[in-house]
Amino acid sequence: MLNHTGKSELEKSKAHIIVEIIEYIPNAVVSKTIIKKSTGNITVSSFDAGEELAEKISPFDNYIQIIDGSAELIINEVKFKLNLGEGIIIPAHARHNFTANEQFKMISTIIKSGYEE
Repeated sequence: MLNHTGKSELEKSKAHIIVEIIEYIPNAVVSKTIIKKSTGNITVSSFDAGEELAEKISPFDNYIQIIDGSAELIINEVKFKLNLGEGIIIPAHARHNFTANEQFKMISTIIKSGYEE
């Protein structure tokens, strides 16, 4: 979804209610980019009940925060239930996947710099 400036990011210097910028779509996982830079990105996603994201591995740490509902997250075969307001760091190179036993929305923040330290 593009905003009126033609960019895929949210408009800068304009307040928003994060949980309202993305809707639930039946039988779908939907994502919207908040900020995308070479050093990292912030994305908000909505999962309809019954949806899941296949297991994947990222080369970067990923901070997840639940902003609506609750999510099931598996990191390296350990299951977590994240409720509204809770967050967790998925470590770089960890196998992980999400399952929506109910609808949920989350913010994902990936930092791509600082690993050289």
